[in-house]
Amino acid sequence: MKTLSKFGGIALAGLLLAGCQQGYGGFGPKEGAGTLIGAGAGALAGSQIGSGSGRLAATAIGALLGGLAGGSVGRSLDAVDHQMLARTQQQTLESYPTGQTSTWRNPDSGHAGTITPRRTFTSQNGQPCREFQQTVTIGGRTEQAYGTACREADGSWRVVSN
Repeated sequence: MKTLSKFGGIALAGLLLAGCQQGYGGFGPKEGAGTLIGAGAGALAGSQIGSGSGRLAATAIGALLGGLAGGSVGRSLDAVDHQMLARTQQQTLESYPTGQTSTWRNPDSGHAGTITPRRTFTSQNGQPCREFQQTVTIGGRTEQAYGTACREADGSWRVVSN
């Protein structure tokens, strides 16, 4: 299994959990959303990894790598893939114990993935949160990502960092 760099993995988690179908910046719907989400997540990761004068460079590199990874995966996943992933993510974060992996597979596209809760905790504002590991397989190539999601008042899970 090929593992994305930390930046790419962060971008992948943001993209996969977004499920956004609206186009941005002249890109196709999936590519545009993936690029924006990936770039934002990559920039955030870079800013947290870099230090001193290197922080700006780490932020820029993170944004670039995240945007590239997010756009690439976004082009590959279709609406049904996003729906299957989102449904599996919500079910897994809500009811699977830490360490138990759930899977999804779209028989039409051949795309598949896994979601594994890694840690459950309560945020500073009292929300239940879970760290998770996620994979997606497209064309026989598996990418891996990590993130954190917290339960909203309506019972849904929202990614708060990836």
